[in-house]
Amino acid sequence: MVGVFEVGAVPFNPDGWGPPDSTTATVPSTTTTLPPHVPFAPFSRSEKLGRIADFTRSFANANPSNRPSSGKPGAASSESPFDFSLDLDTFPLAYPEDDSSFRLVDAKPPTRPKFGPKWRFNQHRPQLPQRRDEEVEARKREAEKERARRDRLYNLNRSNQNQQRREAAIFKSSVDIQPEWNMLDQIPFSTFSKLSFSVPEPEDLLLCGALEYYDRSFDRITPKNERRLERFKNRNFFKVTTTDDPVIRRLANEDKATVFATDTILATLMCAPRSVYSWDIVIQRVGNKLFFDKRDGSQLDLLSVHETSQEPLPEAKDDINSAYSLSVEAAYINQNFSQQVLVRDGNKVSFDEPNPFANEGDEVASVAYRYRRWKLDNDMYLIARCEVQSVVEVNNQKSFLTLNALNEFDPKYSGVDWRQKLETQRGAVLATELKNNANKLAKWTAQSILASADLMKLGYVSRVHPRDHFNHVILGVVGYKPRDFAAQINLNTANMWGIVKSIVDLCMKLNEGKYVLVKDPSKPQVRIYEVPADAFENDYVEEPLPEEEQVQPPAEDTEAGEPNGTTNDVEAKETETQT
Repeated sequence: MVGVFEVGAVPFNPDGWGPPDSTTATVPSTTTTLPPHVPFAPFSRSEKLGRIADFTRSFANANPSNRPSSGKPGAASSESPFDFSLDLDTFPLAYPEDDSSFRLVDAKPPTRPKFGPKWRFNQHRPQLPQRRDEEVEARKREAEKERARRDRLYNLNRSNQNQQRREAAIFKSSVDIQPEWNMLDQIPFSTFSKLSFSVPEPEDLLLCGALEYYDRSFDRITPKNERRLERFKNRNFFKVTTTDDPVIRRLANEDKATVFATDTILATLMCAPRSVYSWDIVIQRVGNKLFFDKRDGSQLDLLSVHETSQEPLPEAKDDINSAYSLSVEAAYINQNFSQQVLVRDGNKVSFDEPNPFANEGDEVASVAYRYRRWKLDNDMYLIARCEVQSVVEVNNQKSFLTLNALNEFDPKYSGVDWRQKLETQRGAVLATELKNNANKLAKWTAQSILASADLMKLGYVSRVHPRDHFNHVILGVVGYKPRDFAAQINLNTANMWGIVKSIVDLCMKLNEGKYVLVKDPSKPQVRIYEVPADAFENDYVEEPLPEEEQVQPPAEDTEAGEPNGTTNDVEAKETETQT
């Protein structure tokens, strides 16, 4: 039995759409027009209505106790005003058994998390299609560049896979450590960076030798009007150690100081934290005096090349671009350059005493030795022999100059071609040299400061051809004030003297005897060994190098007053190589 649904009177509006403004029809009462047992409740459009009836399902086991009470959207709740009770015999389909299959359809897209792993740092904003296409192309270009870079590195590594790393190839101890040597202490370079010590102005005790004037025309040299580097085979250069210096012996006998050294040794100590190659200094404690010496044929007589560079050099000693061959070549270039840039008209500036290492009648290089004394403590003084190579007259006053030369052997190692960049980008060339030869330039600066030179001249000397290490040309000469250049390369004078003072204090606590200070070949540190008294003497044999590899001949008799190293050893090595 189905109830009859009666529709009440609907007023007619002859003037337009919708109900008339006033009507005489009355809305029938719900008690007379609506079916019985149907409640009436008002609702708004925002409310969700449940299902009215489902005529497609069969409810054989309909049970009023299993009425749905789901709280899901769209499901009729037991507390709903439309949840009414009907007689199941009269209305068998009034209540469905289960309403869980009903779902509302939501047309909105699902929300993405703002801070998920994929969108954490890349929030997508709506963009124009053209802008999106440009960014896609830009990403493709970047990906292609990255792929090309990886391929280039891969090919480079494959080409160098048979070459050992630079650290494993170069680092070899400068002196053969004997088993009977006793290691006393090792000092890491990290402790040197914290040291600081101020010394008063030095005192000049004696000036020896003679200087020639600097030729100012070399300041106008450019790569376009380069000059050939000349050879000075007849001029003698002296690399005399501290204890073989007759002037230092005389000053030591007069008790003028407690510590004695040369400017080369002091500069090596001052710039030790910048060194990469191994080096050694012999220390002798005699009574209350301390002498810093170098061994015969020591690496301190040569000049390192590309010491702080990341580009590996060939390992074979007979290769013209190996570290050893370049050191010999650089020392040879430096000596000849220091004599070529002088005015050779016979005018010289002579000092108190002649060259203490030259015999009568010998032609010696233009050099002056300044024996200077610094006060390290109340009762401790240091005397060092400092060198200057030339003099120039400025405003009727003579100024001392130090002369050194940088050498280019192959542009592919440095990445900068001097002939193309030196005239237009001189700063870039100097920056590259500071990166590849930081220790050598720092030592030159320290030596200029020790000698109180007014100006330091740096020459740029290159090979005529990258495979010809005998012929060179001068491409330019630049002058710097030593202290200004030290500030430019971050070389602190107080820190340099702090390193020297700390090593002197450490050595003054040692007993009388002979010691050697060695730069570790693989670590940034120095070690102090106690060695026998006859170590490094002529009769002390410690696996000598082959005769053709010895740079300096054996020392002659020094007791008669003739110091060793009175010949041009680098020139002799160069002549031997040519032969």
